[in-house]
Amino acid sequence: MATLAVMLTACAGGESAPPAKISAPRVESFAPSAPTSIVTAKPEAAARATPAPVRPAAGVTAAERDPTGMVRVGLLVPLTGPAAPIGQGLLNAAQMAMFDGADQRLVLQIYDTGGTPDGAAAAAAAAVSHGARLLLGPLFAAEAKAVAAQAEAAQVEVISFSTDPSVAGGRVHVLGFLVQDQVREVVAHARARGFARFAVLAPNTVYGQTVVDALHDLVPGSGGELTRTAYFDPSGNDLEDVVRTLANYDQRRAALEAQRAELAARTDEVSQLALKRLERLDTTGDVDFDAIFIPEQGARLAQAASLLSLYDVEPGRVQLLGTMLWNTPALAREPAMLGALLPAPDPAASRDFATRYRQIYGSAPTQLASHGYDATALAAVLGRAEDADNPFAASALLNPSGFAGVDGIFRLSPDGLSERGFAVLQISRAGADVVKPAAANFAPPTN
Repeated sequence: MATLAVMLTACAGGESAPPAKISAPRVESFAPSAPTSIVTAKPEAAARATPAPVRPAAGVTAAERDPTGMVRVGLLVPLTGPAAPIGQGLLNAAQMAMFDGADQRLVLQIYDTGGTPDGAAAAAAAAVSHGARLLLGPLFAAEAKAVAAQAEAAQVEVISFSTDPSVAGGRVHVLGFLVQDQVREVVAHARARGFARFAVLAPNTVYGQTVVDALHDLVPGSGGELTRTAYFDPSGNDLEDVVRTLANYDQRRAALEAQRAELAARTDEVSQLALKRLERLDTTGDVDFDAIFIPEQGARLAQAASLLSLYDVEPGRVQLLGTMLWNTPALAREPAMLGALLPAPDPAASRDFATRYRQIYGSAPTQLASHGYDATALAAVLGRAEDADNPFAASALLNPSGFAGVDGIFRLSPDGLSERGFAVLQISRAGADVVKPAAANFAPPTN
């Protein structure tokens, strides 16, 4: 496997001390016509890393080799606007990766997108004009779509932090956690444990539909069957009615009452004992699924799980399955969620990254911050190819063996999507236990 050595070192623990706090020599401010700031691998390289604010010449179609020998990468993140905290987390983690493993030739140039398509397009144009040969970001799907044409014209690859597969293709690669990968990992583990009949209880949202589509693709291929699909209003107003119908509760309740009436009409001892046993039941008969996906989070998830128990779909008989929306310690406090399965990045590696981030910045990493680290560390590794005309060519990015990041192994595919190796966790009173470790290597591509 082609590994990101800087990340493996960072995750090793033991002998490696946490990096020093990010200090001024690493980040310098520039005029609005230049990047928001620049990060270099070594403080002494900062002065010569400053790019001249060159405007793109007419007819230029590709980024050229820097005359000073520097390898320039543009980081496009929202540093203003509502998503600024996420953007700052991505930037913080990118700087960690620069400290951990970049050589003196790599220059990370930071551009504020404002979280808008127009801002992302302007940031991409500026990055290319300043010699960036790879673009990391932007964050949102609409932003990624806005930079696609510029990336194609400049022949520069883009590693977006989006999780929307619709933006992938051409020169745009999606690094975010894709729903298809999450569902695939959990379905495979459930099938290995003998679960064959799946249901899904999903909010009527784009995310819910994406999970349902993934199940329709993946369950039959695994040898299982998707027996029930139920949508509820995102507000949750109809959730109880939807769960009651999904559980076939009324029919199962009626079947129990009929059985009780039949036994009550008999006077023999065996019938009376059987009738007494039925007193403890609410329904009779089983639902037509033994595992159920619920792609929801927070209070709505807890409500759905409780309603399933209320309508006699017990966790002991039906396995609850989820996505990374469930990757939160709060679920351990929900009795109905105990034993549920979910995908997640390798917990040990993620904890190590979070610990180091907190030591440097004094707070927990923000959502998706680890993507900033992995993307920048990938650039650092590929940027060391001194003789390459373009170290960030698609052929280099699409290494079939993949790379090892702080969220586990990942690889970019020719279709612009990414593939990851997730662990499978089971919710317990202590939090979550690893029941299937994350893969350490990828199987060869099947295409």
